[in-house]
Order: sequence, then structure tokens, then C-alpha cells
Amino acid sequence: MKEKTEGARKIWNKYKYAALVALIGAGLLLWPGLGSGETAPRPERKEPQSAKGGWDLQTVQTEMENILAAMDGVGQVKVMLTVDSDGERQLAQDTQLSYSGDTAAPEDYSRKSETVRLDGSGGDEAVVVRTTYPTYRGALVVCQGGGSAEVRLAVTGAVAALTGLPTDRVTVAKWQ
Repeated sequence: MKEKTEGARKIWNKYKYAALVALIGAGLLLWPGLGSGETAPRPERKEPQSAKGGWDLQTVQTEMENILAAMDGVGQVKVMLTVDSDGERQLAQDTQLSYSGDTAAPEDYSRKSETVRLDGSGGDEAVVVRTTYPTYRGALVVCQGGGSAEVRLAVTGAVAALTGLPTDRVTVAKWQ
């Protein structure tokens, strides 16, 4: 009996830190849910798109106006963006190719493509494979705080960050 407890004690001394780390890790995995098994729902990010799947420039400008108006010293603001190229969404396609005749040199072939759709809780949704965002040519921002160099710099930086434009393509003017 003494040999068994000695063997167990040697194993415990050898692996006690690994066991302690495993127990702490298991505790941390269970801790955020506190046993409920539910996770907090993620807020959905709504992208500014029109019903036909393209980008709605008016919505983007309105959202940008709301963001800029919340900045210190900006005041009332109007934004105008010029678009160089529209964004696009590439949808997943289920393509079937059928042909007649020899496989090495078919006489006639036809291709049938169908957009892949998922049945979700909100109804049928197309599967998006790739999204290309629009590229902008320039931006004009007219705001009440446009007379201040500090505000102009902050607004220029914010618009450049939101649109991907270089700062020399963003103009900030004072609201009259």
C-alpha cells in the first residue's frame, strides 16, 4: 500500500502544476457564461447598401455627417463625396455544365447558373463570396467649425480614415 501512495505522490509532484493550469483554464472557459450556456448577442453591423445590392451614396454621406457632427467643435455639417468606382458584391453561384457528344470535343454544351441562397430567420438571403467597397475621388465637408485649423485637421483625418482618401483630396470649408 505504501508503494502505491508513493507512486501517486511522485506523479502528483511531477504533474501538479500542469493539473493546476488545466483547472484554471477550464474555470476561465466556463466563467463568462456562469453556467448559463448563453453568450451575449453580437450587435449586427448594418452596411449602407441599397435594395439592389450596390452602395447607397446618400446613406454613406448621412452616416458620415452624423459621425462628424458628434466631434468636438464641428457643429452643423454637410458632406459631399464623389465616387470613382461603385462597390460590388459577388454572389456565390451553383453552376452546372452539360454537354453532348464526345467529352474530348463536345458538339453542344450548356451552362446553367443559379445564385446560392440560404434560408435564414429573416428570409432568403444570397450568399456573398466577395465584397468590393467603393473608391472615392474626393470629399467636401462644410461645417460650422471649419474656420478653426484644429477642427479642419480633425475632420480631414476622420474623413480620410472613413473613405480611404488621402488628405489632399479632402477639403473642409467653413459653414456660412
